[in-house]
Amino acid sequence: MQFPLLESATLLKRYKRFLADVRLPEGEIITLHCANTGAMIGCGQEGDRIWYSRSDSTTRKYPCSWELTQLEKGRLVCINTHRSNQLTLEALRNKVITELAAYHEILPEVKYGAENSRIDFLLKGPGLPDCYVEVKSVTLVEGNKGMFPDAVTSRGQKHLRELMEMKKQGHRAVIFFAGLHNGFDSFTTAQHIDPDYDKLLRQAIAAGVEVYSYAASFEFEGERPIGLSLTHSVALNL
Repeated sequence: MQFPLLESATLLKRYKRFLADVRLPEGEIITLHCANTGAMIGCGQEGDRIWYSRSDSTTRKYPCSWELTQLEKGRLVCINTHRSNQLTLEALRNKVITELAAYHEILPEVKYGAENSRIDFLLKGPGLPDCYVEVKSVTLVEGNKGMFPDAVTSRGQKHLRELMEMKKQGHRAVIFFAGLHNGFDSFTTAQHIDPDYDKLLRQAIAAGVEVYSYAASFEFEGERPIGLSLTHSVALNL
């Protein structure tokens, strides 16, 4: 996945959940849109270097969007969680996700379930059971371990219930944790943040819901990040 042209700035503060103030290299302060509903633990502290994109849309109140945060030890995290579905779609098309590579038809945002949900991707293939894939963004990393969620998520719990029902009906059901961070080599649930999600995920696994987590790699042009791809699976510690 290629990013739009990214520019760097210094983070001043995030507030009202979807807004962040940054200082540009020449000293100007602007407000960015922040497409992330989570707590963003470890994803942006005052003084951090961030990367943002700019939209040409004339209808947007805040034309610039916070995309990435530069972390220590060369690590980067994509805080724009809208990118996770783009990354996953690209990986599905390129057969990077080996567990799902047999499917050739990819249908995004299909309505399903008893709780009025939309599945991120419905996969179909000749002679194969339909496969329901729910994508979650991994931005929380402690040490070298990726975690989800970074805040209590009733929506995430709903999706697990829906997937269990799809499995019960004879379909494949998959929860896919897409890494938006290049600093982890294993994955677990953040039980200390949302123990109910952890418990429900374990119930889902016992019911036959499949769980996969893939890590990401950034592409650079000089020091500027220009792309992001899901590259390989990581070990699950569930």
